[in-house]
Amino acid sequence: MTEPITYADAGVDTKAGDLAVELMKDAVRATHGPAVLGGFGGFAGMVDASALRDMRRPLLATSTDGVGTKVAIAQALGIHDTIGHDLVGMVVDDIVVVGARPLLMTDYIACGKVVPERIAAIVRGIAEACSLAGVALVGGETAEHPGLLGEDEYDVAGACTGVVEADEVLGPDRVREGDVLIGLASSGLHSNGYSLVRRVIAHAGWALDRKVPELGRTLGEELLEPTRVYAADCLALAQDATAQVHAYTHVTGGGLAANLARVLPAGMVADVDRGSWVVPPIFDLVRELGSVPWSDLEHTLNLGVGMVAVVGADGADAALARATELGLAPWVLGRVASGAVTTADADIVAGTKGVDGGAVRLVGSYRWS
Repeated sequence: MTEPITYADAGVDTKAGDLAVELMKDAVRATHGPAVLGGFGGFAGMVDASALRDMRRPLLATSTDGVGTKVAIAQALGIHDTIGHDLVGMVVDDIVVVGARPLLMTDYIACGKVVPERIAAIVRGIAEACSLAGVALVGGETAEHPGLLGEDEYDVAGACTGVVEADEVLGPDRVREGDVLIGLASSGLHSNGYSLVRRVIAHAGWALDRKVPELGRTLGEELLEPTRVYAADCLALAQDATAQVHAYTHVTGGGLAANLARVLPAGMVADVDRGSWVVPPIFDLVRELGSVPWSDLEHTLNLGVGMVAVVGADGADAALARATELGLAPWVLGRVASGAVTTADADIVAGTKGVDGGAVRLVGSYRWS
């Protein structure tokens, strides 16, 4: 008679999963306001949406994303409580681009082996970032995939739903000739381009614990710097009528120009001055170590610009003042003009992400410290 094979023999430890849930539940509950119903651990998270009845025409907005290969840095360093900020930032800051207020978020963690303390640390980070964004973390899933992922490997993903009044949606329809582009500083690399960054670091033979004077800390600490979560601040800025916010763009995969072009109407071109800000040291370090062309960097990394607000010319001063109050470190990045452009020009970016909209012209040269 053959020996019986249990689920644990197959590599799945349900007791470890239960312990992980126990360790994370307080952090998750801390994101719940009175609108969240059903407590913790149900099959589905529930949110009381009756407040939406008072809206004139509520539109639901949704977004989903992951963190990409930045998780490899977290795994290599054994630091798991910051990657959740990256996940939340990547999702809720897409929601706020249309002016939507995040309502609820869910997460998904796939791992080779459930280590309760590690899973709980990941979720604590997600919950902390949800609190910063003002969104409830109402559900999630941890899946153990032995044989597919190594015991120390995991990946994270999440989804968010938000709401916005139909007549308050931000985007291309509001953008006008003469609008001012206001850059909002990134906290570092955020969560894009890590395949390039990791390849460069490996090529240079640099260890993550290497102290880098120009960074003021170790390489690993810099690479694991959490993505800034802009949602609450960007909503506050948009709600200030004097700021005249017409559109936002979230600078993620594809870089500044590719993402900015998505929120411009056809027939409009945004002139972006590369010299209007100082590129943070980590980006120039990647360039030097890998001999990466500036053109490749600007099509891959945010280069220090995490979000862009497109505001009316008459509201630019008010927008800069309010964004400064919010700690967003703003500056004038450029302006919107009308006119035909030709994509044969290497400095023109248009038609990205399948959007047939406006174009972005990059002018000048980058400055770095």
